[in-house]
Amino acid sequence: MEFVAHSADGQTVRYKDPKRYAWLAAFIGPFLGIATVLLYFASGAQPWALFVPLAYVFVLIPIVDGLFGEDSHNPPDAIVPLLAADPYYRSLLYADIFLLYVSFIASVWLVGTQSIPWWAYIGFALSVGITSADAILLGHELGHKHSMVDRVAAQVALALVGYGHFSVEHNRGHHVQVATPEDSASARMGESIYHFVLREIPGGLSRGWRLEKKRLAALCLRTWSPHNEILVSWCLTAGMAAALIAAFGWRVAPFLAIHHLYAWYGLTQANYVEHYGLLRQKLPTGRYETPAPRHSWNTNHIFSNIMSFHLQRHSDHHANVLRPYQALRDFDDLPRLPSGYPGCFGLAMFPRAWFKVMDPKLLDCCGGDLNKANIDPEKRAALFAKYGQRDATLA
Repeated sequence: MEFVAHSADGQTVRYKDPKRYAWLAAFIGPFLGIATVLLYFASGAQPWALFVPLAYVFVLIPIVDGLFGEDSHNPPDAIVPLLAADPYYRSLLYADIFLLYVSFIASVWLVGTQSIPWWAYIGFALSVGITSADAILLGHELGHKHSMVDRVAAQVALALVGYGHFSVEHNRGHHVQVATPEDSASARMGESIYHFVLREIPGGLSRGWRLEKKRLAALCLRTWSPHNEILVSWCLTAGMAAALIAAFGWRVAPFLAIHHLYAWYGLTQANYVEHYGLLRQKLPTGRYETPAPRHSWNTNHIFSNIMSFHLQRHSDHHANVLRPYQALRDFDDLPRLPSGYPGCFGLAMFPRAWFKVMDPKLLDCCGGDLNKANIDPEKRAALFAKYGQRDATLA
């Protein structure tokens, strides 16, 4: 399909999206649950087959990212509105939600009807959980839209993993406080992902509930009512869990719990790498500067970007929150991650390795001045001593 528009100087611009059909590869993740079930039976019920999705995310994607490299291509400015309005790209998101649900139900059916060793049971729950984390990614994309249909679809997607508070927390909380010490979803320099998860998950839950309660109070509506977007999504999650337990017995209950929690951790990993240590500076008024592309880590690794619907072009997303995934752009001189998200997730599992790679990058982004970084208060003195700098807060 060719897009035709006129530039500001009156020139005719013709454009074909080189990734238009490449986005179909994003269905690999959602389809993995179904494929793993089929592989399990095709292999003669070998437990190792249940770990394939984990290997795909943490081994195969980083390898393919390394082989395919990066793509810094941007659509012409005149084409962006046409690209954003094309319903084809939106339809992919809805198809992805459907596939995730089918994959999830097929996986629950497997554990509910087959005798699986306990260690493979846990491994499969983690495998399906990390692929189901795409539901939060889809809820993220659709939850930013003005359309009520899209926002309802976002809640349906989030219900798959019990993360119904995300749209509220993310849109009205994270995007307001991003890259500040007040944001529970912005990782601090010197903070390990294991420390971050203990701050981010409960912080997101409490902030989301608080913001929704405030919204409903302003409308003179009760918090515990059908008007509460979080409750509606949570009720769908609970209803699905009840139906699946009724159908397959209590043996699937631990699977559901592990699946949901690991999907939550999948989001935590993304939040950890997206803003690690970056800090918006305070203005003389006491308010923080407006979020800019430099306040998010970016990566253009093409394969993982397709898998995540351009979530990794995170800098443009925070600068232009309503811009859909297919129209997100790259910028020069942005903070750059060393790999796509899955590779960075693997690196973050080993805090010393993560700090060794990322702290020098962060310091470079801060112009060599640690006072311009968002630092874990518990590690602040040690980091300033390590880099031989003076802490301005102590002056």
